[in-house]
Amino acid sequence: MKFIDEATITVQSGDGGRGCVSFRRERFIPRGGPDGGDGGNGGDVLLVATSRKRTLHHFQYQHSFKATNGAGGQGAQKTGKNGPLLIIELPPGTLVYDAETGALLKDLTTEGESFLVAQGGRGGRGNKRFATATNRAPRFAQPGEPGEARQLRLELKLLADVGIIGLPNAGKSTLIGAISAAHPKTGSYPFTTLAPNLGVVATGWGAPFVVADIPGLIEGAHQGAGLGIQFLRHIERTRLLVHLIDASTIDPQQPLRDYHAINAELRSYKPELGAKPQIVVLNKLDLPGAEQNATTFQQALPEIETLSISAVTGEGLTPLKSKIVSLLDKCDEQLP
Repeated sequence: MKFIDEATITVQSGDGGRGCVSFRRERFIPRGGPDGGDGGNGGDVLLVATSRKRTLHHFQYQHSFKATNGAGGQGAQKTGKNGPLLIIELPPGTLVYDAETGALLKDLTTEGESFLVAQGGRGGRGNKRFATATNRAPRFAQPGEPGEARQLRLELKLLADVGIIGLPNAGKSTLIGAISAAHPKTGSYPFTTLAPNLGVVATGWGAPFVVADIPGLIEGAHQGAGLGIQFLRHIERTRLLVHLIDASTIDPQQPLRDYHAINAELRSYKPELGAKPQIVVLNKLDLPGAEQNATTFQQALPEIETLSISAVTGEGLTPLKSKIVSLLDKCDEQLP
């Protein structure tokens, strides 16, 4: 299934029902007077965040949502039925914008969070409401008020504590599969991962954390190259980045080339992404020449602590998880 992280939809609340023009007609009660009831209110449109939705994929097939109109009033002062509430479910992490003005209306981040995006029209008043001492038999009623129509732009940003970044084939999907219960697709060709994968990591010595492998970035990603900025935005919500580098492909003549390339993309997209805490991890130590390349990298970047692992064999994964928990705890301490 294609990962859909942007969608534009139109929502419309229900119109209010028309008020009723009616007069009481019973035996032995002449001139019973007006008894037209009010119309019902139109249905509201409510956006709700729920983990039952993981992407915006369902909006690929339906773009328009209309709540039910309120029913008209009836005689004997019977009020029309209100239109039912229309609930539109969104995955947590969805930003809701007004498509016309670009204004941010709501950031739905937590399970069960809701936002009333369009209020139903009020039902019209029946002729009973207009009876006065000078006009005892009004022969008119109000029409219902129209509902609201809005065009919305939805943008999904994944909610994860840790984002795994790196060039294609760095081993991000393999790593998330090794440290969590996630089972992402892996392969030896570029852009194996076409959708971010989420996994929950339980270490046993700290609180569980959510990790996401961000599909491969390449030079020019902030301008749309490769998989483009559609996945760069998912890094924004993470608290910590794991920068994964394939040690087997490090160029001894330019050992920091790939490292600098990825960081340049982060800063070019948004400077604050480049300032996020990072753990630099050299992967694929099980492959020939990787250990020597890792040493060359560490010598070229002595001011940064690096970890060496093999996501395939499991070597170095425990220290990595311990480092992640430690840095996340520090991030928590800095919260207001």
